[in-house]
Amino acid sequence: MNVVRPRVIRFGVFQADLRTAELFKNGRKIKLQEQPFQVLGMLLEKPDEIVTREELQQKLWSGDTFVDFDHAINIAVNKIRDALGDSADTPRYIETLARRGYRFIYPVEWLPLDTPRPVGLNGTPGGCAHRD
Repeated sequence: MNVVRPRVIRFGVFQADLRTAELFKNGRKIKLQEQPFQVLGMLLEKPDEIVTREELQQKLWSGDTFVDFDHAINIAVNKIRDALGDSADTPRYIETLARRGYRFIYPVEWLPLDTPRPVGLNGTPGGCAHRD
């Protein structure tokens, strides 16, 4: 029997919906591009475990894609850190393991599948798309 794992993860004041690729802070939607969200999703699915640069490369780029993936991964992680208000020097959420990969270090909570979307300050699901 296949176990369906919830696809909504809460960590601190944030909530990530892996089904819709949406990130919320205190119920307000935070703008995060697709590729950085994919990286965040990989980290959230393996909290406290190393996600290697090679795993990220395989997931995000096909074998026939020619891109400076080290640079692209660094940019994606920096965009995630910016969205979360995190820092590489004093990480609260994402720890860098030099030349190896990254690890999500904040406790996560998998929410039930029927968890409603966060309600923003204006009373609509997701609220505004502003960043704090």
